[in-house]
Amino acid sequence: MNRCPWAENDPEYIRYHDEEWGVPSHDDRHLFEMLLLEGAQAGLSWITILRKRANYRRLFCEFDPARIVRFTPEDVARCLADPGIVRNRLKVESTILNARGTLAVAEEFGSLDAYLWQFVNGTPIRNERRVLSEVPARTPESDAMSKDLKRRGFKFIGSTICYAFMQAVGMVNDHLVTCPRWKAVQSGK
Repeated sequence: MNRCPWAENDPEYIRYHDEEWGVPSHDDRHLFEMLLLEGAQAGLSWITILRKRANYRRLFCEFDPARIVRFTPEDVARCLADPGIVRNRLKVESTILNARGTLAVAEEFGSLDAYLWQFVNGTPIRNERRVLSEVPARTPESDAMSKDLKRRGFKFIGSTICYAFMQAVGMVNDHLVTCPRWKAVQSGK
């Protein structure tokens, strides 16, 4: 398979690329998970986070924001003591803030899905890029998402993180056109 070049060498990357990345997601729990994981990735490689994903799920209540908002200082300490995640206090504490923000936008908009997908007018952006150098780090849509999330109190949610999130959850199809997944994602598979 002529995959996107970033996914050709590691089995974890290959699985993620072939099964998840770029596929439109409208599941609130998955969207929340990816928002938090993209923030956890800040300054690190994505493969680091993929390899720790199961530990994040375990420590952060399967990414249930209603449970995470009730985390105590003891829960934060428990997370920071676990080598299975990135043990950065600001990132762990941002998870609680972002859970609170997630519940607020879900109440205001009916779901996290409705809130987030408004930044692409409810429809995936279908790019036709041929080489990785054509893929931007941010876009006007990710700038708008980042700005609004920050206004609502979210943390670790800069425009580059938002664009990576948008790619991950299929708000943007940035598979290269030479990759078989580009066509599959375009056709909804």
